[in-house]
Amino acid sequence: MADATLDTLVTGGTLATEDGAFAADVAIANGVVVAIGAPGSLPAGRETIDATGRIVMPGVIDVHVHFREPGMTHKEDWDTGTASAALGGVTTVFEMPNTNPPVDTVAHFRLKKAAADARAHVDFGIYGLLAEHNLAELPGLAEAGVCGFKLFLGNTTGDLPCPSDGAVLEGFEIVAGLGLRCTIHAENSPVLFWRQNKMRAAGRTDVFAHLAARTDVVAVEALSRSAIFAEWTGARIHIAHESCAASLPHIRFFKARGVDMTVETLPQYLYLDAESMTQPGGEVLRMNPPIRQQANQAPLWQGLTDGAIDMISTDHAPHAVEEKYNADIWNVACGFPGVQTSLQLMLDAVAKDRLQMTDLVRLMCAAPARAFGLYGRKGVLRPGADADLVIVDPTAEAVLGAADLASRGKVSAYEGRHVTGKPVRTMVRGRTVALDGRLTGSRGWGRIVRPDMPTPAPKNQNTTTKAILQPHQRPW
Repeated sequence: MADATLDTLVTGGTLATEDGAFAADVAIANGVVVAIGAPGSLPAGRETIDATGRIVMPGVIDVHVHFREPGMTHKEDWDTGTASAALGGVTTVFEMPNTNPPVDTVAHFRLKKAAADARAHVDFGIYGLLAEHNLAELPGLAEAGVCGFKLFLGNTTGDLPCPSDGAVLEGFEIVAGLGLRCTIHAENSPVLFWRQNKMRAAGRTDVFAHLAARTDVVAVEALSRSAIFAEWTGARIHIAHESCAASLPHIRFFKARGVDMTVETLPQYLYLDAESMTQPGGEVLRMNPPIRQQANQAPLWQGLTDGAIDMISTDHAPHAVEEKYNADIWNVACGFPGVQTSLQLMLDAVAKDRLQMTDLVRLMCAAPARAFGLYGRKGVLRPGADADLVIVDPTAEAVLGAADLASRGKVSAYEGRHVTGKPVRTMVRGRTVALDGRLTGSRGWGRIVRPDMPTPAPKNQNTTTKAILQPHQRPW
């Protein structure tokens, strides 16, 4: 008998968690999970979804996407970007602040939020920018509802200038007191520009020049500097798009010291390699940080299983197609779409026994939720959590390609790649937003999420920039 209080019953599936997998039914009402029960133990809802032979998992959280609105909507916007997310089984996205204008003030945050409120198909967070010119804006941005802050130590789309070390330290002092996590593009900007300018002057325009400008030490130094500042101030940091095996010993070192640091890598660093860039069209793989030599892949995979790397994100970074092809690597836009294909790529890793399904749920759902203060509401299926879930066909075969992307940037780094496993239904707060490769939700369904972080734990407060400006303040 149907229960009039239940909206939906998902029945017959295997529920995947970070701890295991088991047969279970999921009951949903008013957008939240209200019960998890043994098969057949729960009453039917107004809608019953048969998940027999399929895996039911929490919705994926991608804490690193660029949807380009406002200011660059010829590349992407909130509609096309979040449509890609929904089709890919991603139910919450965190969008980066390097738009035009950047999210460096409360007014600019509200401008972006209004666009997302009107057009987002999935739930979202919006990063605030941590830059040299807007340190005084950080508390207001936190109060307004940013999901965290983004610090660009290396250049990227938008060409936001890298702050001086003094400004970074002061920014970390402020962020430590606010408690929000700061995501860092960790590349040494002076070194990479020095090398890039010398190569351009020497006439190097080949596909390997971009990687040569950003050789491993560029990443290792910026990561280590960020971790030292975080340890000193008590700031919570997140290392974005870790591409480099040489960084892993430093990550393990700082985590062992107790630095509150989380780390992401991307499917492109696990599956793609610089050696492939010599193939026709290989310049489309240009991104920041660069895709590195194949020898980096095995250590990154190992980092996913031993805890050095906490999560999988995508750095979804679309551009117009014509911006991705040029014989001069310096004239190729950096980045490409990823949010629609990330879950399929990692499901393929499960099918090939490179990861366990429990690993996938930890890396793509639970860990990002924990790191950014969403766990319990997002990243898990249990009573009281938002009914964000993905139903996966683990045996479905697919061929990835640009033609299938909802993104405005119709370029695929995985063109022609065969994968096993795909999402067949995506639900956000109880509503089906994608089904069998079709959008079924509506623009504007997505809601902003606000982190619920632990109490801030700033350190060395007597030596902060604010403290030393006080008359006769002793720096000890």
